[in-house]
Amino acid sequence: MFFLNYINQMLYFCKMNFSFWENKNWFSEIDFSIIGSGIVGLHTALRLRELYPESKIVIFEKGVLPQGASTKNAGFACFGSLSEILDDFEKHSEEEILKLVKRRWEGLQLLRKRLGDKVIDFQQNGGYELFFDKDTEMYEKCLDNLPKVNRMLSDYFGSEVFSIKPDVFGFGKCKEKLIFNPFEGQIDTGNMMQNLLKEVYKNNILILNKQELMSFQDLGNKVELNFEDFTVSSKKVLFATNGFSSEITNNEVIPARAQVLITKPIPNLHIKGIFHIDEGFYYFRNFENRLLLGGARNIDFETETTTEFILNKKIQNRLDEVLKNVILPNTKFEIEQRWSGIMGMGKSKTPIVKQLSDNVFCGVRLGGIGIAIGSLIGKELAELTKT
Repeated sequence: MFFLNYINQMLYFCKMNFSFWENKNWFSEIDFSIIGSGIVGLHTALRLRELYPESKIVIFEKGVLPQGASTKNAGFACFGSLSEILDDFEKHSEEEILKLVKRRWEGLQLLRKRLGDKVIDFQQNGGYELFFDKDTEMYEKCLDNLPKVNRMLSDYFGSEVFSIKPDVFGFGKCKEKLIFNPFEGQIDTGNMMQNLLKEVYKNNILILNKQELMSFQDLGNKVELNFEDFTVSSKKVLFATNGFSSEITNNEVIPARAQVLITKPIPNLHIKGIFHIDEGFYYFRNFENRLLLGGARNIDFETETTTEFILNKKIQNRLDEVLKNVILPNTKFEIEQRWSGIMGMGKSKTPIVKQLSDNVFCGVRLGGIGIAIGSLIGKELAELTKT
């Protein structure tokens, strides 16, 4: 009882710091509060607006821009390389894997439909998987199991998904054959997020940046949200915090930092499409005439299980090595920028979309493939409020 009185007093005094107009328009009578303004959070808000046209929806974001990976990813419109799918067989049934692939594909189509291919610069140049020279076992396993996986996916996609292609890109220190997937593509991540934000504003949805949630409590008829400088109440709260969700999901979500770099423009860059190496732990693509490369988290898992946005020198050195010796062995290049993002992983690759209490919900654990599945998870998260 003391705690509730304390919260109410804090709410009263904090309201005194806002003007009548600020309190009226931003901080009172909130129907839906969304925590996180990344891909999932924005799609959640847009679906809520469709379901509840007259509701008051507020998104709270702890960063200046979305934290996590939504504005920091590589822009892969993909649903999983062959080696990733084979690895999934170790932990998931064939039915579960097919369901996951379908959800990723459905999410991609939802994203494209909502924003349009032109706006996000969607290019379906296909996806390729290549294999380091030393990865003979995985290479042969993929070649042997390619027909099996194609049989599993062909009914859904209407044709075979994976085929074998020669290396026409001149990669170094790799096996001579690549595995090709014609369904995969790439987008402009910045354009995607900027235009999602435009859609949110157009639909009269409020976003408050630089507001980190400190604690919350479901009181049955409302949820109290405690931020650093104020406390507000909301009828429903939806968490879209992915890699930062370990506490609300009892550690079912594990943060995973991703390291990325991009080169300065390279004249006559001959690489086009998206590329995976080593079960997807390395990934690269062209962006206009630049080469974007990320990954290598698997050489230092322990250090990369973190929510700190810093660079790991060991991993960045490995990325440099792969870029120089494998991807662009005969091409001069300069690195223009390096950065990191935080993904949400777990023992299972199945996203968590569930109700946590009477008025609190979450849509998290995107498994490093948020562009593909984030739109769908946002839709599913919003629709949980109907039950």
